[in-house]
Order: sequence, then structure tokens, then C-alpha cells
Amino acid sequence: MGTRITSAEEFQDAFRVSRETCERLHIYETVLRTWQRKINLVAPSTLEDVWHRHFADSAQVLRFAPPNAKVWCDVGSGGGFPGLVLAILLAEQGDARVTLIESDTRKAAFLGEVARKTGVPVEIRADRIEKIATQAKSQAIDVITSRALAPLPRLLGLVEPLFSPRTVAIFLKGREAAAEVREAEREWQFDHRLEPSLTDAEARIAVIRNLHVRTEG
Repeated sequence: MGTRITSAEEFQDAFRVSRETCERLHIYETVLRTWQRKINLVAPSTLEDVWHRHFADSAQVLRFAPPNAKVWCDVGSGGGFPGLVLAILLAEQGDARVTLIESDTRKAAFLGEVARKTGVPVEIRADRIEKIATQAKSQAIDVITSRALAPLPRLLGLVEPLFSPRTVAIFLKGREAAAEVREAEREWQFDHRLEPSLTDAEARIAVIRNLHVRTEG
């Protein structure tokens, strides 16, 4: 992505999505601007750059997901990035199931309002990930996503109960991604790669598989 995404038209060209998907993102933007006056969903300085900093930043996650991924879980969804944006994009495929986990009830209500107005089917769990993770073994998750929830060592601890042999985690991380990986490797065993972000030259996308607690010897 050589240029900034500043409009729905540029987003549509960059990610090859339908006009209906962009219309849903327009609705999302409108609801976000309205609710931002009441609760802090995004950094105020990024609100005028929503198509690049939030929508495009979230959409790039799809590049790293298995093509047949059906069951998605976004942890610490906050303002819906990346999980709710991904749900809107995945709605074109028709059979993906996306769960958004957000413990802040006001933010969960915001997510519900966007889902209702866009007509995108998502499950919203207004609870802490630690509690939900204890119930997670009944359903194998294909993809776990998160942005700006916690440093990688703690984040892996939160999502480990959600992992199955087929699960891939895709985390949007900042400039310290490599250092976070090194720290996480003290406690965890996992396969990983760090990919460059399309929206921030200093950011990285951590793609993680085969997560296990590190055992000595």
C-alpha cells in the first residue's frame, strides 16, 4: 500500500471489497464519530484519519488468515479494531462467525450499535477474556486477533486457552514487536513471523501458531 487510504473509494481499490462493504464502513464511521463524543473509543488525533489508521489497519489482517478460516475471535475489541472491521469484510463470504470480546460494557454497547446498523452478524461478549477462556474448549477457533490490548507475553497468556492445533493468532503490534517476541519466548513456545504493516512503517504484525507453555528441558 504505497499511499494513505483517505476515503471509501481508496479503501475499495486497495482491498478489493464491494460497494456494500464500504457503505457499511461509512455507517461505522458515522456511529464512531457520534459515540466518540461520549466515550473514548480511539485516540482523538486519529479520528480524521479513520480510513487509514483504523479501517485499513484492521483490514490488512485478512492477508495472514487461512483462506478457509470460519471461526474468528477478537480479544479486547475496544472500538472494534480489528475485529468488527474484519466481521464487516467477512460478511461478503457469508459463513464466517466472529466473536468480539470486550469487558467495558459501554464499548460493548457501541459494538452492538455498529453491528445492528450495519446488519453484520457478530457475537459480542461483554466480559473479561480470562472468564470466557475457561469456556472456550467447546469450540475450536481458527483465528484470534487483537490490537493494542497488552504486551505479547501477557497477551499470549490471555489467549492460550483459546488455542487449538489449527489456531493462528494475528496481532497488530508496534515498533517493539521484536522485543516483545524475545520476552515472550522466555515463558512460551510458539512459531511466529513478524510481517511489515501496510499502514505504519514502524509497526509489525505478529502471526503466531503452535502456542504452548515453555517446559524446561
